[in-house]
Amino acid sequence: MYAGAAVAVDLFGHATPAGVAWLRCLGAAVVLLAWRRPGRAARRGRRLLLAIVFGIVTAGMNVLFYEAIARLPLGTAVAVEFAGPVVVAALGSRTLRDVFALLLVAAGVVAIADVRLAGSFWGVVFALGAALAWAGYILLGKRVAVGGDGIDSLAIGFAAGTVVLSPLALGTGPVWSSPRLLLLGIGVGVLSTVVPYALDQVVLRRVGQARFATLLALLPVTAGVMGFALLGQVPSVPEAVGTLAVVAGVALRSREGSEARAVEPPG
Repeated sequence: MYAGAAVAVDLFGHATPAGVAWLRCLGAAVVLLAWRRPGRAARRGRRLLLAIVFGIVTAGMNVLFYEAIARLPLGTAVAVEFAGPVVVAALGSRTLRDVFALLLVAAGVVAIADVRLAGSFWGVVFALGAALAWAGYILLGKRVAVGGDGIDSLAIGFAAGTVVLSPLALGTGPVWSSPRLLLLGIGVGVLSTVVPYALDQVVLRRVGQARFATLLALLPVTAGVMGFALLGQVPSVPEAVGTLAVVAGVALRSREGSEARAVEPPG
């Protein structure tokens, strides 16, 4: 995920943020379709419709987030976007322990992200849009995961997202004249989409969507650990305290056993 983000930043100098997000979607679609070759079951009826909607929502989430980080500090955009998983986790909370765990996680993410109010109005709007789309990604992703082979549906969904968002390709002009930049675009799709989203499908088949939403709080923690281990970026005291709060909250929330056995949503 974070290796792909680093590659995406390199592409921002050659394409618009939305154009880079579209390249990410295109790269993911090409790789997933070549890998999975979805069968007829994945291309029929309700599964097909669900895959298309899921793919469009997910691709839109990526576009909105890239537009947000082009206007806001990364930490601020991440913290605002995390409102989506927080809402999903809150809706799935059933006990005071769950609520306390969720508060720990939310406070930890804010501390890690070092939220600042500086930034453009549209940056905040894009980040809030990404938060809404992230909530949709979790809710739809759960249905995709339990409704059949989720990775096949990912392939179809990203193909649909690529087609629907194809006007964004207008912002990728210089990329097509450079094999290196095209390769980087495919790399973003593999690193930031194919690998993490395929793993998401594996996890969503095994846990409830509220717990999954809480576990997503480990993403900024992972980024901090990677920065310390690979880049020598020593965390500040608030970041260290935030990391401990997130880990404690996730551990506390994960003790809840009622979601351990994933149940297919009704309908």
